[in-house]
Amino acid sequence: MDRSAYASMSVQEGGHWWFVARRAILDSLIRTRIAPRADARILEAGCGTGGNLAMLARHGRVDALEYDAQAREIAGARGIARVEPGMLPDRVGFDDARYDLIAILDVLEHVDEDRASLAALGARLAPGGRILLTVPAVPWLWSDHDVIHHHKRRYTLATLRRVAEEAGLKVERIGYFNSLLFPLAMAMRTAHRLLRRKDALDTQPSPPVNALLRRVFGWERHLLGRVRFPIGLSLYAILSA
Repeated sequence: MDRSAYASMSVQEGGHWWFVARRAILDSLIRTRIAPRADARILEAGCGTGGNLAMLARHGRVDALEYDAQAREIAGARGIARVEPGMLPDRVGFDDARYDLIAILDVLEHVDEDRASLAALGARLAPGGRILLTVPAVPWLWSDHDVIHHHKRRYTLATLRRVAEEAGLKVERIGYFNSLLFPLAMAMRTAHRLLRRKDALDTQPSPPVNALLRRVFGWERHLLGRVRFPIGLSLYAILSA
């Protein structure tokens, strides 16, 4: 990502509605749909500035890899996980350790070799281990936000399933999320295109709006796995070897 994007992320991921609600959703998925053992070994592949590390540490002992030195320094300074240099697909590191849970959260869209990257992570799963994966969805929603964050692609449910299966992984669960806000996001993206305005998704809204969006998005943690959303701004998958 651009250096400015990392700086913005490190400031906002503690309070911005998208980061806070997404962590609550992922925490619920891990507890209810993966349920790792108490002393689980966990790897976050592409931890960025480390906003997910505290949440992941509630479920086990966390290692993290990150390619960007600036982001890695910020993540390591949190003192939650061992954070080392790494890059997908060929530099996972950590002495070939095996993990009960590997989280790759809005990372796969950044790498050129998405199939090879998933295959490399699958090879690092312990017996019974799972990969928790999230990616941005709906190619039609491509915007300045994707450009700033150096995304290579957005996925559909079918393309994400195909990539996972071609990587030799079993898709245990897959689905859209950030769905309740999808109509609003689609309307805003359409308006920005018509008016030729840049997206402002990295700007934190006013406290009342931020709280409202956090509650709406966060409510999906009660629905995910029970309700199959037909579309959403993001996709999640739980994979096994």
